Amino acid sequence: MAKYHVKKDGTPGLCKAQEGNCPLGDSSQHFSNIQDAQDYADKKNEIAARNKEIYKNLNKKDFTKSQMESIKNGIKEGVDISKFADPRFESSQMDQIKLGLRKGLNVDIYAKPEIGNLEMDQIRLGLQENLDVSWYAKPEFDYWQREEIKRGLEKGINVSVYARPEFNYKQMAQINSGLTNNIDVSIYARPEFTSEQMSQIKSGLINNIDVSTYAKPEFNNKQMEEIRLGLQNNIDTNLYARPEFNDWQMQQIRLGLENGVDVTIYAKDEFDSGQMFETRKGLEQGLDASIYAKPEYNAEQMRQIRLGLEQGLDVSSYLNSNINYKEMEEIRWDLEEKKKDSKKK
Repeated sequence: MAKYHVKKDGTPGLCKAQEGNCPLGDSSQHFSNIQDAQDYADKKNEIAARNKEIYKNLNKKDFTKSQMESIKNGIKEGVDISKFADPRFESSQMDQIKLGLRKGLNVDIYAKPEIGNLEMDQIRLGLQENLDVSWYAKPEFDYWQREEIKRGLEKGINVSVYARPEFNYKQMAQINSGLTNNIDVSIYARPEFTSEQMSQIKSGLINNIDVSTYAKPEFNNKQMEEIRLGLQNNIDTNLYARPEFNDWQMQQIRLGLENGVDVTIYAKDEFDSGQMFETRKGLEQGLDASIYAKPEYNAEQMRQIRLGLEQGLDVSSYLNSNINYKEMEEIRWDLEEKKKDSKKK
């Protein structure tokens, strides 16, 4: 089909170049009939005349060298310099406006001095993709928030769920991901959840877990993870899904439950995670961990008692919370040596 464009002399004419290879413009500057080409030529000539008048009346002292260079290039390209021939625009902003004008975009949406060149770039690219840029072309959003909203628009998801200033870009990303996975993001699309907490709730929803047990702001993301892992392994998380347990304590209780030991011996907030670990290890090995599973023994003392029980030693000689773990270790070594000697005899 014949294509028409505006020739170098400003008049319309038939384009004889192969499609996409015309040096006088892209598809937006080519037309199916000569009348449309004439209308475009008239518009270009009108812009050229107006540009000449604007440039003549510019107070050039108000502009930097790079700004003037950008304006001159705009005149050469035949774009409407009235949109950016303003000293309040940096040259990089002028360039973004020119890019939009060359593409025939409505640059009025972003041709504002208070919008930085990177913001302009995001808005311009959105306009080129026919996105509803009004969702993110707002000064209250930072660059990364706008990027997440733009990604959502590109996917065709409902960005109204997270296109809110109270969500940072990492939170937006988690909600974006949830919407992409067709899960009910309303459970975690709340500003009081950090992005890491949102990630744990999202993972549970994707795995069809009842996240109501841990989808609570009082649990940090690591605590949420421990509860989620327990639910995935079908264990009774009620024994440790309590805010007073930190994630390390929760982990020790979870591992004990998964290994089938009686965690009630150590699932108490008076034990720290190290004490819980030593008690769990003893129970898993079939030892009578109740001998040392007492708050007065610290984790290192518990370890020395556990190791003694593993070796079949009489730990009663150092079963005393007033003996520090180093002294316990020395006593244990002595007991080991005596046991070896007795076997030799």
